[in-house]
This record gives sequence, structure tokens and C-alpha cells, in this order.
Amino acid sequence: MERIAPAGVVTGLAWTPQGGDILFIEAGLMPGQGKLTITGQLGDVMKESAQIAHSLVRSRLPTLVPGFEHDKRDLHVHVPAGAIPKDGPSAGITMTTTIASLFSGRPVSPKLAMTGEITLRGAVMPVGGIKEKVIAAHRAGIERIILPKRNQKDLRDVPEEVKSQLKFDFVDTIEEVL
Repeated sequence: MERIAPAGVVTGLAWTPQGGDILFIEAGLMPGQGKLTITGQLGDVMKESAQIAHSLVRSRLPTLVPGFEHDKRDLHVHVPAGAIPKDGPSAGITMTTTIASLFSGRPVSPKLAMTGEITLRGAVMPVGGIKEKVIAAHRAGIERIILPKRNQKDLRDVPEEVKSQLKFDFVDTIEEVL
């Protein structure tokens, strides 16, 4: 877990063949024309999640950040982790939160992690690997986790000593996440 996270950095949860892990999604703005750049050894599914996240935040900008001039800034979304390929449908809410945090200038607590996929209309979809992701979050010092509401039943597989030390928020929409 990071000790301090500036606006535009959010902790996500990932499933790997070795178990769960945390990952950081970070974003930066620069002068430009509204272009999106996505980097970090991402597969097609995660690239699509980043594009949907960008569209979701842009469609909600007047409410989130009145007066933000998106068309005058380029956005760069990066998922650092060296040469480790990353893919899968579970980073949508993390990417959306990263972009919203950056655009609004509001940091997200480094003690909060999340997983869940999104649709273009802002619905939060369930994901796999909840047990592994929650255990990884606990191991990393995370205190609060946002999960899709439809994954609530998957917590039954998580050891009680892990669950008892975490706070969970279950969501159905991206508005609830933000």
C-alpha cells in the first residue's frame, strides 16, 4: 500500500495465477486536444475498460467538475508493474475513479482498494477472484474495499480473520463508487 496517494492514483485489486495482488492505476493530464493514451502492458480488455472509464467521466464532467475543459487536455492512464502483462475485466471502477480523482483534484485514500467492471451506462458488474483479491488487500494493509454488490456472496469464501479487519462497500453503479 502507498502511504500517500496524490489525485489521479487509485489502488485496484487483481487476480493472478499465484493469487491476488494490488495494483496502482495512475493518470496524468497535459495540454492537448482530449486525446487518451493508455500504457502498462495492458491487454485488450483492460484497454477497453480505460476507454469506457474515460467516456464515463467525460459524460459526467459537468456534475463532477463544472467548467473542466476536457478538449484542451490529453489524458494518460498508466498501470505500472514493469513487463508483467495485465488483462481481465475487473479494473473498470478503479480506472474510472482514477480519472475522476485526477480531473477533480480530489485524492483517494491509499487505504482504499477496489475491483469491479463497468458498463458504458455506469453499471458495476461482478468480477472473479474475490477471495484472492481480498486476502491480497488485507496483506497489503488496505482497510476498506469497494466491491460489486453482486459479489457480496463471494465473501463467504474469505477467512473470517481477514474479513473482520476490513470494511466493505458494495455498489451497483459508478455514481455510488464516486
